[in-house]
Amino acid sequence: MIKVIMAKIGVVTCQILELEIAHVLSNDPDVSEIWVVDDEFSKELTTELENAAHKPVHRVAGVEEFPTEETNKLAVLVQVLEVGLHSNIPNLTRGVTTAVEKMAPFVDAVLLGYGLCGNALNHADDLFKEIPVPVLLPMEQEHPVDDCVGLIIGGREKYYAEQCRCAGTMFMNSGFSRHWEKIMSVNIPEKLIPKKDKILKRLMGNYKRSLILTTPVLGESKMRENIREFNEKYNLKTDIRPGTLTLLENAWEEVKKVARQEDSRVQPDQQLP
Repeated sequence: MIKVIMAKIGVVTCQILELEIAHVLSNDPDVSEIWVVDDEFSKELTTELENAAHKPVHRVAGVEEFPTEETNKLAVLVQVLEVGLHSNIPNLTRGVTTAVEKMAPFVDAVLLGYGLCGNALNHADDLFKEIPVPVLLPMEQEHPVDDCVGLIIGGREKYYAEQCRCAGTMFMNSGFSRHWEKIMSVNIPEKLIPKKDKILKRLMGNYKRSLILTTPVLGESKMRENIREFNEKYNLKTDIRPGTLTLLENAWEEVKKVARQEDSRVQPDQQLP
């Protein structure tokens, strides 16, 4: 007799997608309990889950506190990594792979809340070949999404179309609208901080607009409020385009399927005569 265990899934994500990940987990009736590595980067995701999930949310100091016993439910372990790692490709690659390595012994599969991100996670098969469980990126047809913008805008064609419409576009998903100050400052060396505003205005000189990508996780009015100072500082207009959670939701359904396959097995004490 085969006992199908609902499985344990790990999620490693950037702060940029904190609201989207919280939305997917909160609204999935299959998810029974959620554990979140509790640190400065996970605060917003944890708060969102506690307010919206209507299921147990546990704060833990590290992945090793995730329960190891078997379960007939779907349990999820989440770690949120610092926004801005993408500014240095080796740092992003190292940060994500390290997080996955630590999480893998405790779960049946891992979903990454990332895209290729400047090819930091390109050749994922090689990056994670030593990981004993499947590691999945959100996909658009046969290839991983390019980044968090490609994920929320709905793929490469839509991404490219907006770049053609206006090359000087700052794409605003919910995370960018919430964390833009840190993202804009992350590449400024400490010795140049006094000249930060001048440097950033020069870098932003060719940008013309902020394109808000609306989804159910954050309303248009709140996103407009979040980026008002950004637009005023860099003299940008605001355009609106519907975003989508479909690619992320598809990735979640795929990792659930893969995790269940990994954790569906015959145990000696479960086999009946």
